[in-house]
Amino acid sequence: MSENIEDTEESKTKKPNMRRANRIAAMQFLYQLEMNPPEIMAYAMAEFFENQEKPRAYYQFAEELVNTFLENREDVDVTVRKYVQNWSFERIAKVDLAILRLAITELFFRKDIPPIVSINEAIDLSKDFSDADSKRFINGVLDRIKVTLNRPLRDASK
Repeated sequence: MSENIEDTEESKTKKPNMRRANRIAAMQFLYQLEMNPPEIMAYAMAEFFENQEKPRAYYQFAEELVNTFLENREDVDVTVRKYVQNWSFERIAKVDLAILRLAITELFFRKDIPPIVSINEAIDLSKDFSDADSKRFINGVLDRIKVTLNRPLRDASK
C-alpha cells in the first residue's frame, strides 16, 4: 500500500515558520497574562521569552505584538466587547480571547501586516489551540471587524 506524503507522521509534526511561531508565542503569553497576571510585566515577559525553544531574539516579532497589545489593551478589549454578539466578555474562552486580542492588535496597530493575513492566522491558531466552535466564533468576530477597516485587506500599508 503506498502512503501519501501528506499522511506521513513527518508532515503532521511540521514546525511552524518564524512568523507563525512568534504568533503562537505571543498568543501563549497573552493567555498566560489573562490566567495569571504578573506583578512585574517586564520580568514576566523576559522570563517567558527566555524560556522558549529558540533564543529570545528569535521572538522579537512576538514581543512587539505583546508590547503593542499592552500599550493598547483598553482599546483592544473595547473592540472585543463591541463585536462579540450574544456573548459576554467574561464567558469568552481564555484561549479564544488571547487569539482575538492578538488578531485585533494586528488589525488596528500593525499596518505592515495585511488584515487578511492577521485574520487567517487567527483562524489557524484557533484550529490548533481551541475547538471547532471557536474557529467559527473567531472568524465571525473578525469578519465583522474587517468591514470597518479603512485599508485594503490584502495589502500592507507602507
